[in-house]
Order: sequence, then C-alpha cells, then structure tokens
Amino acid sequence: MLRQAFASTLMLVLLLGVAYPAVVTMVGQSLYPVQANGSLVLRDGRAVGSRLVAQRFDSDRYFHPRPSAAGEHGYDGRASGGFNQGPTSRALSDRLHETATRLRAGQPSTALPVDLFTASASGLDPHITVEAARFQARRVAQARDVSTVRVNALIDAMTEGREMGILGQPRVNVLMLNLALDDGV
Repeated sequence: MLRQAFASTLMLVLLLGVAYPAVVTMVGQSLYPVQANGSLVLRDGRAVGSRLVAQRFDSDRYFHPRPSAAGEHGYDGRASGGFNQGPTSRALSDRLHETATRLRAGQPSTALPVDLFTASASGLDPHITVEAARFQARRVAQARDVSTVRVNALIDAMTEGREMGILGQPRVNVLMLNLALDDGV
C-alpha cells in the first residue's frame, strides 16, 4: 500500500510538476512568444518596461499612470494586488482627498477622471482612460514646451480601442504614450 501511494505521488509530481508546465510553456512560447516573455519594450537593446505592467512616472514631462497599491512604494510587480482599505477607511479617504486636491490644483474647474486617483485591482494596470490622458495633456505640453493640440493628437494616435470591439473602454498605454512623446514631441 505504501509503495502504491509513493508511486502515485511520484507520477502526479512528474505529470503536474514537470510535464504539464513544460507543455504549457512550449505552447505559450510557440503561439504567443512576446506575451510569454513579458511583453517587454526594448530601446537600444535594453528593456525599458513592459506593455502589461505599469511603472512610476513622476516628471511633469510624462503622463502619469493610475496610482498603485502594489508593494510598499507602489508599482512592484512582485506584490501585485489591491489594498484592503474599504469605504470607511480614514486612510483611504485622506489619500483620495490629498490626491484629488493635488490634481485639482492645476485644473480646478475640470472634472477629475476617477482612474487618476484610484488604483486598479492589480495595482499594476498599464492603461489610463482617454479622459485621464486628456486631463494631463496641458501639464505635459507645458513641461515640454509644445502645443496641447500636438499632445492631444498623440493621445489620439496612441488610443487603443475596445478588446474584440466590445469589451472595456478605449484606453491609452502610459508607457507607450510616454515613449512616443520622447520619440516625437
């Protein structure tokens, strides 16, 4: 009986711990090699980020992503996930108020896009809404000494449509938009 249990355990370990992951890895590498390798964005042969993971941009010359709750300082891919602050949390209320006040300082009469002061469920969403990008366009244009019209045209060019034409909202990948800014604005 002990021998059968050991043989069954060994067989399951080999099947589920070696064979299955190897097959899934081979299929992923064959059908989706870019995604399976992290969708890395390369510049001059060096990885500058991933199309799938948000990263921090603090300079006024760049569009800022959604806030991140992933990790102690945010944007930590090893600590993906939201945070446990609910609607009655004083810390959450204070953070939202402080962020909204900071965002409104430059544009007091403009409605704030919610994704500029709330984190996504993963804390690492690389996209913002088109409205959030347009909200930041004036700041980016002023910091780069270019027209807002030119920055808005770049936002239009970088806007991704709905998935399969029906899912989600039009959105802008912040990393790709910022790299396009560096390339042409």
